[in-house]
Amino acid sequence: TASTAPKEVVLEQNIGQILARRAHRDPHLEALVDVASALRLSYAQLDERANTMANALLDLGMTKGDRVGLLLMNGVEFIETFFGAAKVGLVNVPLNWRLVADELEFILSDSGVTTLIYSVEFAETAAELRQRGSTLITNWIQLGGKAEAEVLAYESLRASGSTAEPAAETVSDDLLFIMYTSGTTGLPKGVMHSHATVLWMIFTMTATAEIRYKDRYLNSMPLFHVGALAPILGCVFAGCSLVIMKAFDPEQSWELIGREKITSTLMVPAMLQLMLAVLDGEKHDFSSLRWIMSGAAPVPVNLI
Repeated sequence: TASTAPKEVVLEQNIGQILARRAHRDPHLEALVDVASALRLSYAQLDERANTMANALLDLGMTKGDRVGLLLMNGVEFIETFFGAAKVGLVNVPLNWRLVADELEFILSDSGVTTLIYSVEFAETAAELRQRGSTLITNWIQLGGKAEAEVLAYESLRASGSTAEPAAETVSDDLLFIMYTSGTTGLPKGVMHSHATVLWMIFTMTATAEIRYKDRYLNSMPLFHVGALAPILGCVFAGCSLVIMKAFDPEQSWELIGREKITSTLMVPAMLQLMLAVLDGEKHDFSSLRWIMSGAAPVPVNLI
């Protein structure tokens, strides 16, 4: 007789599809405000840009499992590349832009990055790495400025990609990103996150933090750190609007909280101290702000 034992059900997930599903459900909801460029995108527009990056990277010859290094300041380009790469099974490697060439060289070689996307601020560092020829990188892609002959321009590359939703072959246990530690006890270690581990991170965050549909979240922390990247992914899952600062500035943070009607944010204690130092109760409107997540260092009661 046939076995009556229940069959195991495996729910495969692709984190890139979280953006696609949100765009399908809320195409006109504001997804992202890039403060530095004053660019505003709906979820439909952000998803379309992620598709163009996914398809453009595939057109370069990248295949599932290949590593994409992100040496980028905060901005829409980081977000669209991260989700685009996720959609087609590429592995993101966010890079700390405070590191020098020697430190980056180790991480790039250790992770096996073959495509490096960097902003013009780091063009000299990228040129030095390219001249050394010690990594596996075959595609050098520069955001902004005038790229050298052997370097692709990010804007042109993205424009070349199809807007069609790419086929997603990734499964839950496939790698999504590799985040490197600070290396306080030796060389940095690459911490591997799969689509499944990130999905459970998102479930945990949305179950334990008060992230509401249509919240407006301010990010001023560097996206190469999991403390900044994790809430971004959780907010896309929950249907929030992201306001992305290129870098933290306490005065500008208060201005954005008032102007953009920010409801929540995440800042480490040192950032909150700087925020308090410039707080002007008559000048700054923070009536929309509901909660701030903090951590990574002791949070004294008087700061709370």
